[in-house]
Amino acid sequence: MRRPFVLDLRALALLRMATAAVLLTDLAIRSTDLEAHYANLGVLPLAALHAFGWTPYQFSLHAASGLWLVQALLFVAAAGLAVALLLGHHTRLATVASWVLLVSLQNRNPLIGQGGDDLLRMLLFWGMFLPWGRVWAWDARSRPAPVRLQYFSAATVAYVVQLALLYWCTALLKNGPEWTQHGTALYYAFSLDQVVLPVGKLLYPYPELLRVLTFGAYYTELLLPFALFIPVGVAWWRLLVVGVLVAFHLTISLTLFVGIFFLVNFASITGLLPPRALDWLTPRLAPLIARVRSGWPSLPGWQLPWRLRLERRAAPAPHSRALARTVRDTFVAGVLAYVCWWNLDDVAVLRPAGGLMPEPLRGFGYLLRVDQHWGMFAPTVFKDDGWYILEGTAANGRRLDLNRAGAPVRYAKPASVVALFKNDRWRKYSENYLFVSNAWMRPYYCNYLLRIWHTNPARPALQHLAVVYMKEVSLPDYKLATPVREVLCECALPAKTPVSSKNKD
Repeated sequence: MRRPFVLDLRALALLRMATAAVLLTDLAIRSTDLEAHYANLGVLPLAALHAFGWTPYQFSLHAASGLWLVQALLFVAAAGLAVALLLGHHTRLATVASWVLLVSLQNRNPLIGQGGDDLLRMLLFWGMFLPWGRVWAWDARSRPAPVRLQYFSAATVAYVVQLALLYWCTALLKNGPEWTQHGTALYYAFSLDQVVLPVGKLLYPYPELLRVLTFGAYYTELLLPFALFIPVGVAWWRLLVVGVLVAFHLTISLTLFVGIFFLVNFASITGLLPPRALDWLTPRLAPLIARVRSGWPSLPGWQLPWRLRLERRAAPAPHSRALARTVRDTFVAGVLAYVCWWNLDDVAVLRPAGGLMPEPLRGFGYLLRVDQHWGMFAPTVFKDDGWYILEGTAANGRRLDLNRAGAPVRYAKPASVVALFKNDRWRKYSENYLFVSNAWMRPYYCNYLLRIWHTNPARPALQHLAVVYMKEVSLPDYKLATPVREVLCECALPAKTPVSSKNKD
């Protein structure tokens, strides 16, 4: 029964490198909005975060200051740690520190988070207990080669079970009839102009194909994870899982605008690669690794004006190492049981009023950020489609659309609604902006837009701004709904106080 949970150390090394690469990609995308998403002058000041989006169990170094410069320093630190993780340099320390900074960053602005963020966070969490720096890492140069490349522990069980939970819960949460009976879920998904990409538009006119793809996606998520637990022919089952999931997420990335979601999923399955695949891959990676090693000493070096040296006077006794491993595995097993409980509570259809998990126990999940929700397009696909018009009124009465660089306002649907979003973080923010329960966030965005607009003196001054949503409900059978203009928020520059002649004197 251990066979499904035995992983190759080389696969774990690839998992480490892929996770670090996604971390760097995520930081690069987020860094383009340092002020907008993480500073007090942006869309979520610290006072609003603590009032509306905070729990007493959370922590965030990024919430220690509202200055974008502090955020920039934390981003640089996180990028440096991600590079160390990629190279396998002080791997354990880099993993723990990267996890701390990622949790801190995600806690700073929950309004732009998505399911890929949950998975990336969990990969780092389980990675803290995996030996993913044992081979193909900078740390491995000073250590003898491992006697065996196969590795089993509570952490490998947690990693495999986590991947299965992701897809099982995603399927179980999709309990609407358009997923389970009618097969129209992808029709409605490709009707959403906010997320559909050109390939999705090409598939959209074929309802029977969309029906087949809908049921294919649903049953892939529901049934494929079972292959991870078959103890016979493990290598072949894993190759099947990896191949199907690569095709599955590649299709998603080509048809829907999902940000880093597909990249995180690609990274997450690299740890499943069986030995025979790695035996084929290793000689092809060897020249690349050799070039990196040979080129590293030629890089310009620098040295700190001080040195820190840590020494361990005596190697721990065998019984001490065994005790430490027992404690570690017990902790990992406990957290895994908690994660399974959390997900069971999330997907349970019939549950008591307080849920399957008592509310006081949920604080543990929020503290370690092992809380998770895998409800993409669940239980049904969002029907309230549309596009934003940031309608500004200048002093001369002209109406300008800030969403189109100040062009005259027009209410016709743009050729590409997706192109209106700078990145998927802004798309997710705009999605949360629609919910009535998030009405508190609307004035912050409106006033932020006004302030940013007036930082350029060449632009005409605005007296008033309205955040308008052209709501276009997705209808069945390719019917078109008439867009409805909805004003979500309005804001204006503060009126100037007249100065009397007495005050002038």
